[in-house]
Amino acid sequence: MTIEGEALLVRIYIGESDHVDGKPAYDVIVKLLRERGIRGASVFRGIEGFGRSSRVHTTRILALSEDLPILIEAVDEASRIRAVLPDLERLVGGGLVTLEKVEVVVYRASS
Repeated sequence: MTIEGEALLVRIYIGESDHVDGKPAYDVIVKLLRERGIRGASVFRGIEGFGRSSRVHTTRILALSEDLPILIEAVDEASRIRAVLPDLERLVGGGLVTLEKVEVVVYRASS
């Protein structure tokens, strides 16, 4: 399966301490994306950030946070991304979900 040309990028911003049914929310979201056939997803752990509460979460020693920012990104055809949005909305208790049109130039497995 390949992706070429126009696609959608979904970005899901949550906190490291967010959980769904006792499991880390990022893990539940990645598993959902995989089960729903999304072609790939990546999870990034931030070193500093703030959200709606304006509370800064950071890795700096003097203000070490146990709730660092987490970003999950996935790119696929628009129809496939849009089909999973209702499930993402259900799983993201506190956070942000964004969509962005992207152009896929290369998508292939490593050799």
